[in-house]
Amino acid sequence: MNFFALAPRRFFALLVTIAAMIALWRYGPAHGFTPFAIRMGAGAFRAAAIYFIVALLLRDRPRRQILVVAALVCAAIELSKLTHTPALDIFRLTPVGTKLLGRLFSWLNFAAYAAGLICALVLDALLAGGLLHPLEKRSRARRKR
Repeated sequence: MNFFALAPRRFFALLVTIAAMIALWRYGPAHGFTPFAIRMGAGAFRAAAIYFIVALLLRDRPRRQILVVAALVCAAIELSKLTHTPALDIFRLTPVGTKLLGRLFSWLNFAAYAAGLICALVLDALLAGGLLHPLEKRSRARRKR
């Protein structure tokens, strides 16, 4: 599938991911989600959003390369929490800074990022029709003729 057919699907997936993350932050406590579950879920959604942003920017690259770049961005965001400068700490205290970067470093966030990246990768492959078995792809191609 070429970029022009896949880009709108990836953009829509990015919007849905961001909406789901906002809904989790907003309505999660009211529905009984623990702060830990909200934090881990938000980390997974954040990683999925990063995957789709990278996929939109690196549109001609294979999914494997997109996944590696997105994982590196997620790791950089998490490791940046170990760096403390006055400007960065002030930004982290704002609502936007808290949502984008988070405040506290946790090794568990890497697990949440991995889960979000894997889900985004599978969803991206499904959007492109890439998870079909090779024989099923051939049979679909024959039916189109």
